[in-house]
Amino acid sequence: MITFLLVVHGLIALGLVGVILLQKSEGGALGIGGGGGGGLMTARGAANLLTRSTTVLAALFIISSILLAVLAAGTNKARVIDPTIAAKGAPAPAPVPATAPTSAPTTLPALPGVPVAQ
Repeated sequence: MITFLLVVHGLIALGLVGVILLQKSEGGALGIGGGGGGGLMTARGAANLLTRSTTVLAALFIISSILLAVLAAGTNKARVIDPTIAAKGAPAPAPVPATAPTSAPTTLPALPGVPVAQ
């Protein structure tokens, strides 16, 4: 279910990016490409269609984002991976040797083949 929604969410995101890139900028080229008003898609009709499709895609994107977040939050429940671990308990710690050295040696042992600095 989540995989399907992720794919749909990605397609909505790609469609939203495409629709936004198709819109005319509000910059300097506002009068270019006017032409006659007798076509099927006039400049005003195209702007209305792109604006409405942007609104619909943005709403679908937000709804799918919230739905995916809710579904993902429901899958983070604690799960037991190996039930035999809890039954066995923790291993006992290793015993500490009774004859631990009380002080560190004052000189380091010489390495074979390495000259000792005097």
